Amino acid sequence: MKRKDLIYQYVKKNTENLSQEEINFGGGLTTIEISEDLDIIRNNVSKELNILVREEKIVKLEGRPVRYLDASCLKWKPLSKKVNSYKENTLLNKKESPTRETSEKKLKRDLFDYMIGSNGSLRSQMEQAKAAIFYPPKGLNSLIIGPTGSGKTFFANAMYQYSQAKDVIDQEKTMIIFNCADYSQNPQLLMSHLFGHAKGAYTGATEAKDGLLIKAHDNMLFLDEIHRLPPEGQEMLFYFMDTGTFQRMGETEERVSANVRIICATTEDPDSALLKTFVRRIPVSIQLPAFNDRPAKERVQLLRMLLSIEAKRINKRIVVDENVVKALLGSVTYGNIGQLKSNIQLACAKGFLNSMDNQDEVCITMEELTPELQDGLINLAKQRNELNEVSQYLEPRLTLYPDDSVYILEEDTYELPFNLYEIIGDKAALLKSEGVDAESIENFITTDINLHLKSFYKTNKLDFDNEQNLKDIVDQEVITLTKEIWKMAEEHLEYRFKQNFLYAMSLHLSSFIKRSREGVVLTKTNKELENLILNYQAEYEVALMIKEHIQAKYQIAVPEVECWYLTMLLVSLKEQNLIGHVGIIVAAHGKSTATSMVQVVTKLLDVKNVVAVDMPLEMNPNRAYSLISDAVKKVNEGKGVLLLVDMGSLTTFGPKLMRETEIPVKTIDMVTTPVVLEAARKTSLMDNQLEEIYDSLKSFRGYSNFLNYQPVSPADEINGEMQRRKAIVTICSTGEGTAIKIKERVQDLLSSFIDEDVEVFSISLVNMEKRVAEIAEDYHILATAGVSKPTLAVPHLTLEELFQSTGTERIKQVMLESQSDESNFVRSIDTKELCEEYLGTYFTFLNPHKLIDVLWEYCTIIETQVNETFSNSLRIGLIMHVAGVLERVLLNDVLSAEEDTAEKDSVYYEAVIKANQSIKTKLNLTIPESEIFYILNIFDTQAQE
Repeated sequence: MKRKDLIYQYVKKNTENLSQEEINFGGGLTTIEISEDLDIIRNNVSKELNILVREEKIVKLEGRPVRYLDASCLKWKPLSKKVNSYKENTLLNKKESPTRETSEKKLKRDLFDYMIGSNGSLRSQMEQAKAAIFYPPKGLNSLIIGPTGSGKTFFANAMYQYSQAKDVIDQEKTMIIFNCADYSQNPQLLMSHLFGHAKGAYTGATEAKDGLLIKAHDNMLFLDEIHRLPPEGQEMLFYFMDTGTFQRMGETEERVSANVRIICATTEDPDSALLKTFVRRIPVSIQLPAFNDRPAKERVQLLRMLLSIEAKRINKRIVVDENVVKALLGSVTYGNIGQLKSNIQLACAKGFLNSMDNQDEVCITMEELTPELQDGLINLAKQRNELNEVSQYLEPRLTLYPDDSVYILEEDTYELPFNLYEIIGDKAALLKSEGVDAESIENFITTDINLHLKSFYKTNKLDFDNEQNLKDIVDQEVITLTKEIWKMAEEHLEYRFKQNFLYAMSLHLSSFIKRSREGVVLTKTNKELENLILNYQAEYEVALMIKEHIQAKYQIAVPEVECWYLTMLLVSLKEQNLIGHVGIIVAAHGKSTATSMVQVVTKLLDVKNVVAVDMPLEMNPNRAYSLISDAVKKVNEGKGVLLLVDMGSLTTFGPKLMRETEIPVKTIDMVTTPVVLEAARKTSLMDNQLEEIYDSLKSFRGYSNFLNYQPVSPADEINGEMQRRKAIVTICSTGEGTAIKIKERVQDLLSSFIDEDVEVFSISLVNMEKRVAEIAEDYHILATAGVSKPTLAVPHLTLEELFQSTGTERIKQVMLESQSDESNFVRSIDTKELCEEYLGTYFTFLNPHKLIDVLWEYCTIIETQVNETFSNSLRIGLIMHVAGVLERVLLNDVLSAEEDTAEKDSVYYEAVIKANQSIKTKLNLTIPESEIFYILNIFDTQAQE
């Protein structure tokens, strides 16, 4: 088969069945996707695609990125021009007849036609649903499973409307919907609503009443949060599924018949939350994915759809910056599509408020986002692969129109029951008429917006339950007991415990209770532990009180040695004033140069020990010294201060600061964002000393230095650090029981993403430091985990982090951090890919996927002009520096050079000027003369080395 035919068949296969909604919101294939999937060079793919467009076999959609789809998707032929999928044209699925749809208005298009993911992550689920609907003779009952906000209600509505479209259910009917959670605190009333009741069935039942099963005769009943239905209700319901008959509550003789199709939905694991006999009556289980488990393409399409709904509601076009899109996608941390919807509504409400004077358009920039939503950009930036994947489907500005074709559920549990934009408009007009200034109006209404949205989504249970993951491994009654103990212990001891108290104590008590019931209880005394307890008599008294609680609740004996372990656990969980970190001051010339670097680092690492001092060129050096001196006193926590400066007089301040403040100060010059990032990472390890950090930063040349690593010879390895096996140490009060669970959890997490052998040790709090030191003699300890953190300078995982659903990602991050100074961090990765990865990691406002080709060509132009071949280290350093220049240009915060102009006699000057022109041509950004001075310094430094 010819290359052109191969590409055409691939496009046809993957796009001919796209629905109208999918096309309108990002459907189609990009050149990169086709190139990667078919393993054909991108340029050749682009060439063949253009030929196919000219032959009118495929259609090219405008926008960024450019997308292609099979011509049969469109209702008109031939196609003589490009199609803009975002604005004027309506693209229809080839199987649909627009004439029929116009003439037969009574026939609703089924909701599956609008569902994003119908050819992707939801394809098998849709096939399951359709099979359940058509299965003879009366269809199959179904259970939809998925996390909160994943779209279970929408999917159930899709099943219902599909049934109507196929004449399985009368088109004049509406689906009967019941949320079992509404009456979960009153089981009698819940079952009365569902099955009906006879007169006198319970107090207050003054007359007989039919239930929802009767109302749903020859119809479909959707039971949301079915796990809230009590066991007796589940038994009554599965009897109805078997026989088609049921009895009203309180009825002893008469049985009622009904023909009802049942769809249930739950956020829980059916095997643990529902009766097994009930689950067996539901042959079709449809598992919906969480939002962040869906492909990047679908996530962007979902965001487009939700924004289009708001555009329709506002009746204005909505224009969204690319970084806002990334922030909104990254803001989804627990509530899935439901959370994304509420975040979009909040952003649109703020944008609407600020654009009220504009009749046609609502603009949403980063300024319209709350700090929590802005953090979504950082969340996404931390996941480099995710960021790169999402970037492929974005454009610099996203525009949504009020007349974009989108489907809105007539009744949606999670849809606002009021028009928020009318509320904003009316209130703003009222305040303005009363003479309130614009800033005050914004403050008033912003508060109002937050209250409306938060109260609504809290009512609809979109808040995340922090205990949910703990319930998977610990009984609820143990969790309840732990909460009682927590409150009692804080009242008795008059100090607070760490937030991991619930996890640590619950796991310990659960393990002890299980061992007691199995007859395996520790009774052997420990003289060393007994002596240690003498120093903690207050905690020991609380341990005795815990003993009484356990004995009263479980009727099991609690030996003395267990009280000792409980005492040590209480001591380890005490909230303490931690020893201070080494302080960091970033001082640099420019109005906000230092501040920009510190903002990036503090958001990436969430550290509190970094302070910025900006020094505009017009500032007197004495004034700058005074500001830095104040900052040294402020940031010092007892371990000294690291001063990171860019150049000039700032490099000489260190010795004078030490003399006058008597605080140890070490200075590093030529500061960059990676240097600040590395310094902050080093200081976050508790027992790192100022000298140690200073020495490591002196030799730090950016993360690209890993490319220059030379493999260690076998002879060197025999006696070296690398020869030692790796280990992770887990810690609990006894070293048994809970620690074994922690160990098993760590081993499970490690096995999910690494093949190499990592030993996991379980140790006790007693002599913890000594035992850790012994292990460290024979093993390279990568991290610790458990109820307490040793002083060893390695990352530590709390119990919450281990047992929550994000445990795998957290341990990946910890493993990466622990190995960042080790030679095995070196990866055999293409230099260009590595540069793109670094750009995604260290720059907030740049799109690495779109910038890498431009910067790569920038280096190539200079190489060609000076007839040199750059080393990997120089090329990466140059790319990272120029990326920083472009970010400063975008932020209007370029550096100023001490000299008036760059060294024009440098052999690199003309080459840099020519490369800068390519930046101007491709990005419309001008690199100023002062920044050229620093670019040339890169080559001078390389020559000196």
